[in-house]
Amino acid sequence: MKNKYSLPQDGGLMLDGTPTDIIHRYEKIPTSVFEVESDGVMYVADQVVRAIRMHEASGEQRLFALGLTTGKTPIGVYRELVNRYKNGEVSFKQVEVYSLDEFYPIKATEQQSRNYMIHEDFLSHIDILPENVHIIDGSVPVDKVSAYCAEYDRKARNIDLMVIGMGAQGQIGFNEPGSYAKSVTRMVQLTYQSRKVQAGLFYGIENTPKMAITMGLSTVMNTKRIILMAWGEDKANVISKVVEGEATRLIPASLLQNHPNIEAVVDDPAADYLTVKKAPWLVGPCDWTPRLVRKAVVWLCGVVQKPILKLTYTDYIEHSLGELLDAVGMSYDGVNIKVFNDLQHTITGWPGGKPDADDSTRPVPSTPFPKRVIIFSPHPDDDVISMGGTFIRLVEQGHDVHVAYETSGNVAVHDDVVIQNLDTARELGFGDRVDEVREIIASKKKGEPEPRALLNIKGAIRRAEARAAVRSFGLNENTNAHFLNLPFYETGGIKKGQRTDKDIEIITELLLEVKPHQIYLAGDLADPHGTHRVCTEAVLEALSRLEGEEWLKECVIWLYRGAWMEWEIGMVDMAVPLSPDELIKKRHAIYRHLSQKDIVPFPGDDSREFWQRAEERTQNTARLYDLLGMAEYQAIEVFVKMKL
Repeated sequence: MKNKYSLPQDGGLMLDGTPTDIIHRYEKIPTSVFEVESDGVMYVADQVVRAIRMHEASGEQRLFALGLTTGKTPIGVYRELVNRYKNGEVSFKQVEVYSLDEFYPIKATEQQSRNYMIHEDFLSHIDILPENVHIIDGSVPVDKVSAYCAEYDRKARNIDLMVIGMGAQGQIGFNEPGSYAKSVTRMVQLTYQSRKVQAGLFYGIENTPKMAITMGLSTVMNTKRIILMAWGEDKANVISKVVEGEATRLIPASLLQNHPNIEAVVDDPAADYLTVKKAPWLVGPCDWTPRLVRKAVVWLCGVVQKPILKLTYTDYIEHSLGELLDAVGMSYDGVNIKVFNDLQHTITGWPGGKPDADDSTRPVPSTPFPKRVIIFSPHPDDDVISMGGTFIRLVEQGHDVHVAYETSGNVAVHDDVVIQNLDTARELGFGDRVDEVREIIASKKKGEPEPRALLNIKGAIRRAEARAAVRSFGLNENTNAHFLNLPFYETGGIKKGQRTDKDIEIITELLLEVKPHQIYLAGDLADPHGTHRVCTEAVLEALSRLEGEEWLKECVIWLYRGAWMEWEIGMVDMAVPLSPDELIKKRHAIYRHLSQKDIVPFPGDDSREFWQRAEERTQNTARLYDLLGMAEYQAIEVFVKMKL
């Protein structure tokens, strides 16, 4: 199933008739931006197939050399290349491949090894000859590593096309920040940050290798052509630095700016911080829709550090927004007032609509009332973390609110939490399974999926926490909390499966049961293969299959963000302010998720607890509204409206 989720394009740079050199004038690496990852995948697959065919047509006797990487970024491309092979569009019999990196020490049979993954995702499904597969060997004896690396480097300096992704800090393979441009294939020590990123794959940082073997930057630069891929908003920051920033050893991928034949291929979320997306008026002529006008004015407020109603004509002219004034046919103060009113009308204390009220300028209509609502929560705590205040408001204002927990979240429960819960049950006289479960935990094998019996207990813990959270503010946890346990998630490991018809059918059944007027979805646009993204895609697929249902004509989708990122103010369609007391109610609901406090197995880069992250995010949004000249609130949760 292809990705369906992308934010609507509303205004921006007018590409038709604009010379290419103007469109790309801020880019030091030419960049192609696609609306969704699947479109970018098709383009990259086209380039790979075309390059192989051109090589075959050239009559050269040598094999076509293809450089590959692993991780989430290339998965879509590998799946598409496999499909094209199966459809007879391409053969890999005259292709040899070279991998970019490998952990050390590690056996090729271990599921975490690059060797294992690249075979599982790609090589085992095509007709490439085994003798033409050159994957870095992570089991070479330590006293032979130097000689092995030198030989591998010599062979890898004749690659025709390299298709790669990069890390969050611009790593290429395991070339960490600070790597030299002249570096060759070698053994490297992984930074703590890199090991932390990989820890989920190895079920804990204590199991994560400290060393790796990687192609050097000079080896990569010796490739005839490079395609650098990035998908999702979590890569937006580094992509902007790599494509538009200065070449620096601190961001290894930025050194690729010096390659004579390189292009970056990104999806729309990954392009968010590129000038062509972030401030297209600096690049060329724009289609000035109301949404783009608001985005530009909010941007201008940030640049000149003024509230909206204090912006001057000079501010607009000196910051390349004279075209905006000409396009909308209004004076600068007219634009200020229009955008101020537009932004003010996004604010509402009635996310389900205020009954018997004039709703002409409100984001949500007053009828019908009460509304039927489904909040889809990818994990059993995303609902209260991301939009807990709005959730509480909807319940207290009398709407028929349902929450659907899409996955069990079982792998995110620490073993110690399991023992503590069972010990509590034993102390209360409800049964003694502590020793039995200790044996199950002791039987776990490094790098392998957790035992199903243990996962079942962890899933039960998370369900109980979710019920406690919604019960704390009055939702009936027995009738209105739904645990979908989507099958794609239940692999027992960090790597999840692909969503299938079974996932869609489970969601469809709930939609038909509730027939909601409002749907709240996780709007994270991070890596397309992440859990949040897959869950949102599954709901959208279910809705597309229900096209024609009468209730869908009134249904509205509201997108919320998670604990780490927030919508830009210029994009917001509904802003729900929270009082200090409401913020505390939300905090207490988050507290109910005790297994996610302090010792969660995969905390990410931010060591703060989820309630702290959530409060910082919503309070910062309130400050931004205040700086733009709006009323001052304790916190604000914001949403983007999505059309079916």
